[in-house]
Amino acid sequence: MQAIEIAEYGAPEVLRPCQRPDPVPGAGELLIRVRASGINRPDVLQRKGHYPVPPGASDLPGLEVAGEIVSGDADAMAAAGFKPGDRVCALVQGGGYAELCVAPVAQCLPVPEGWSDVEAAGLPETFFTVWSNVFMRGRLAAGETLLVQGGTSGIGVTAIQLGKAFGATVLATAGSDEKCAACLKLGADHAINYRSQDFAAETQRLTGGRGADVILDMVAGDYVPRELSCLAEDGRLVIIALQGGTRAEVDLASLMRRRLTITGSTLRPRPVAFKAGVARELRERVWPLLAERRIAPVVFRTFTPQDAAAAHALMESNQHIGKLALAW
Repeated sequence: MQAIEIAEYGAPEVLRPCQRPDPVPGAGELLIRVRASGINRPDVLQRKGHYPVPPGASDLPGLEVAGEIVSGDADAMAAAGFKPGDRVCALVQGGGYAELCVAPVAQCLPVPEGWSDVEAAGLPETFFTVWSNVFMRGRLAAGETLLVQGGTSGIGVTAIQLGKAFGATVLATAGSDEKCAACLKLGADHAINYRSQDFAAETQRLTGGRGADVILDMVAGDYVPRELSCLAEDGRLVIIALQGGTRAEVDLASLMRRRLTITGSTLRPRPVAFKAGVARELRERVWPLLAERRIAPVVFRTFTPQDAAAAHALMESNQHIGKLALAW
């Protein structure tokens, strides 16, 4: 099969086309003929050598795909309601930048009717991440306030839409007035330009001094004490990336007095059983909204596999709004 590999750690140019043996599905797995691959920031980190491949996973980048089922564990597929030829999207531990990809059946979801493969490839990584962190870990409930850091990222556009769909008031930060406008168009109630405004002060102002109930953070570092200052009592800070660094100074007395929670997670190394649980909740509670197009991924640009380096360069420039994809 044709694939895109990381020849060595470094700049986008280290991504190069290659040929690899076709993968073979094992027990509980199926083989997908990939039509589109989602591009995510963890792919960039892996390319730079900062995101180790889990044991047993493919060294090829790519954490989400969409395409048709070729073959697989017949019993597992039947139990999930799948058969060869069905269109699915899947969350994978690696190997997504390829014409063929193996995925656990439990991490596959049907492509919503009428959706393109490129649209479907933009679903798994962000929807699994947002659902498991904002709703399962952060316990966001209807009537609460969610602050989304980086509202125009792939994660951000998903978090805004899901937060609104499930009855929250949504605040989002972005780095330009254009991106703030995009957040509002996606459904955010308020957008904060973090380059010209103090997001913590604005969050307090917009909530009448109450603060946000849940904050989804991809920055960490020196953002953490500022985020704690604008959390409501019993608020939850959920950290899913460390773009601002791994260390922060925290006022523990304030944390205790206001009963705050700091939590976080990484999705890639979690076992199939956990991801299967997320997939079940998504299929039951979110997929009906996708079928009605009440929510949808925002695809900014699609690239050929040969242009994967250009796609990574665009992602690192932070000039995009939403998702990037490779179309095979």
